[in-house]
Amino acid sequence: MAKTKVGQVLKLFTSKSGTSERFNENLISLDESGVLNDKFYNKDIERSVLISSIDSYNLIKKYNIEMPLGYLGENILLDYNPYSLEVGSRIQIADTVLEISQYCTICNHLAVLDVKLPTLLKNDRGIFAKVISGGDIKIKEDVYTI
Repeated sequence: MAKTKVGQVLKLFTSKSGTSERFNENLISLDESGVLNDKFYNKDIERSVLISSIDSYNLIKKYNIEMPLGYLGENILLDYNPYSLEVGSRIQIADTVLEISQYCTICNHLAVLDVKLPTLLKNDRGIFAKVISGGDIKIKEDVYTI
């Protein structure tokens, strides 16, 4: 299986039950049901991990909109833009293998921050992945396409 290094993990986030707040993590653990200790764990394996790119946040800055990292709902923020990967493509981070399962649709909650966000991020919010092989992911881990 050929691996190509494409980037690095910049930030990791989880969501806790009963709150919409996002929590910065230094490490997340994943298994076939998703991100452990995340409120979406074992809800929908096709949407168990949300991956976003710093490119989305940079795009928003061009329109003078301040958006805190994690606001897109991502679990993993990369310095690599994975949005062009096709469904079925796989990436590896440490021992964890993720398979792209679907493109993320825009949620209207983004309009709370700025009404232009849903339009600006229509194709650039993130991608969902399912966990093929679980493991731990830390900030600054290398990201590979496989």
